[in-house]
Amino acid sequence: MSQYFDLSRRGFLKSSATVGALVFGTYLAGGAPRVIAGVLAKPSESAKRANLFVALRPDGIVEITCHRSEMGQQIRTAIAQIVADEMEAAWDQVVVIQGKGDPKYGDQNTDGSRSIRYNMQRLREMGASVRYLMREAAAKRWNVSIDSCSAEQHKVTHSSGKSLSYADLVSDALNLTPPDADKVPLKKRSEWRYINTAMEHIDLKDIVTGKATFAADVLEPKALIAVVVRPPVVGGKAKSFDATAAKAIAGVVDVIEIPAPTGAPQFQPKGGVAIIAKNTWAAIKGRRALTVSWDDGKNGDYNSEAFKKDLLATVASPQSSVRKIGDAENILAKASNKLVADYYAPHLAQAPMEPPCATAMYHKDRVDVWAATQNPQADMATVAAMVGMDKEQINVHVTMLGGGFGRKSKPDFSAEAAYLSMKTGKAIRVQWTREDDIQNSFYHAVSAQHIEASLDKNGAIEAYLHRTAFSPIASTFIEGATAPLGFELRLGFTDNPINTPNMKLESGEAPAKTRVGWMRSVSNIFHAFAVQSFIAEAAHKAGRDQKDYLLDTIGPDRILDVTEQNAEYDNYGADKATYPLDISRLRQVIEKVADMSNWGRKLPKGRGLGIAAHRSFLTYVATVVEVEVSESGELDIIKSWVSIDAGTVVNTDTVKNQVQGGSIYGITAAISKGITFDEGRVQQSNFHDYRVPRMSDSPLDVEVEIIPSNAPPAGVGEPATPVYAPALCNAIFAACGKRIRQLPIGDQLKA
Repeated sequence: MSQYFDLSRRGFLKSSATVGALVFGTYLAGGAPRVIAGVLAKPSESAKRANLFVALRPDGIVEITCHRSEMGQQIRTAIAQIVADEMEAAWDQVVVIQGKGDPKYGDQNTDGSRSIRYNMQRLREMGASVRYLMREAAAKRWNVSIDSCSAEQHKVTHSSGKSLSYADLVSDALNLTPPDADKVPLKKRSEWRYINTAMEHIDLKDIVTGKATFAADVLEPKALIAVVVRPPVVGGKAKSFDATAAKAIAGVVDVIEIPAPTGAPQFQPKGGVAIIAKNTWAAIKGRRALTVSWDDGKNGDYNSEAFKKDLLATVASPQSSVRKIGDAENILAKASNKLVADYYAPHLAQAPMEPPCATAMYHKDRVDVWAATQNPQADMATVAAMVGMDKEQINVHVTMLGGGFGRKSKPDFSAEAAYLSMKTGKAIRVQWTREDDIQNSFYHAVSAQHIEASLDKNGAIEAYLHRTAFSPIASTFIEGATAPLGFELRLGFTDNPINTPNMKLESGEAPAKTRVGWMRSVSNIFHAFAVQSFIAEAAHKAGRDQKDYLLDTIGPDRILDVTEQNAEYDNYGADKATYPLDISRLRQVIEKVADMSNWGRKLPKGRGLGIAAHRSFLTYVATVVEVEVSESGELDIIKSWVSIDAGTVVNTDTVKNQVQGGSIYGITAAISKGITFDEGRVQQSNFHDYRVPRMSDSPLDVEVEIIPSNAPPAGVGEPATPVYAPALCNAIFAACGKRIRQLPIGDQLKA
């Protein structure tokens, strides 16, 4: 069922050519999506591009185009499930084609846990339209009413019992006018065959047998390999370099300087000097032999420890108000029972297992790019700017991604390959190493949080003040930006669920001294860490159980609209009526995970349970972590339990996999030293000093329960990550009495 492109040019054209296919899709041009049909010679390379489309071949095979990037989240499987279900396609007759970058697809940015949320309705309509046309074609062939014809598993059957396969009906359907999408009835939930079931990843066999195409597998004929030595400081550039020794390395073909960007970094390459060689090893040896003198620019003074002190000083004083209700400041000023805490989280790197990689071939009228990209249209724009073409001249072919986590939506690596191909006239594959990725990423922002609360006589929060400060993602796009973009604050900060009559939330400013970008769950990571840790601290101060206090603190079932409290909130771009901030659903996942973990049971000495809950990407997640802390301060994560309400889900097995992976990813935020800087330079280089969870760091089991829901689909890939660090740190306190307010945990347990 999996069909990626062949690696040779001839093989690629052969594999994507399908003559006489009936193609369905939806245009985005104005108004509601409308179904279209036509004959395409090459469904996956069609000149008549659609947003999402289905090709029904003359032999009855269904080709479903996936316009999103596959990076382990099984989106190719989910899209096929949705379309095939509504069109009543037999699963063994479905093939998935990977769509290349093209604006006619609409949004292709595989980021923000929104692929299904953005597309499920039109995918269903598309599949249902195919089913309708098959029924209509059969009805006309038999000269009967369409209502007497039903479609099931790749064939249409009349009430009399006679039937025709989809293959028999393709030519007839070509002559029919497709109905408007809103005129085609969709299946009832009770009729779903593939949706909301556990189905095997369609690419699984190719992945485990080594047949899947990742970026480093692309071997464009006669392509040369490039590795780049980049400025160690963002904003720096090469003053001079000596390539004599590098060019003396056997296999090295050329040494080319890549210009450093001016102004905001955007997604452009950092600049530097590229070694072009006949193979990767020669390129790496040539890079080692290269001598470069750097001008560090204005960020050469960046030091993590000094910046940490600046951030904590910022949140120690009043900042810009972003949400307010009641009179928190005056109540806190007079409070006799008060809790005050500062929280800190370092820079983090996305660190996908597969480092960035792209191959490019420059032609006078176009550039062909093969890349492990999360956002091929961003590649189109960035490459076009780099080589001086229009973005319509850039053809981006999407390979599989060995992880992305936000890093591969920033296509500097594709632009490097295109620029070097332009300069050499050859096909160039730019290969990043692990060290390149760790030291030249778009880092998750470092942050500081200051929280104060006054507790009433029953220990409840009667007034709450929270300040946040972090280097904004805006700095990547706007030179000198120091204030967070609105969406960054709306990720776990302005949508704080604490139920109190007096609340004030404030946002401070912070410069960016490196490239800042989004990472899996973005600023939900540090906001959830602070809020959920603080609630647990307040529970302890009040002498209450963590779980019971958390439920009391978020309050009764209700729909929370923070805009009524002088806050801006875009709700992840979703309509608040369709996706309300529903406290009842947050309460439900808390209660469910407490039941799953047998919360309140007696534990041996040195063991503890911690709980945290958070809504992100319109999904509600609660996590319980059980840990053991030895007398010498050694930490062992025993088990985790997760309850998730993501509305309607497509593949239940995928959801559980994503929650498990997101939980393990959340451990990095807690245990990693993070990314630190001195003299503007990243101090880490590989997994020996940028720690990601090993098996010994991870629980033996992450048990996941999906809350059944008829609500619209919400995000899945990211919501499990933000809750893990606070649940873990709350468990540590329960186990040994050590309160963790600054990440990473590091040696704090041994102090």
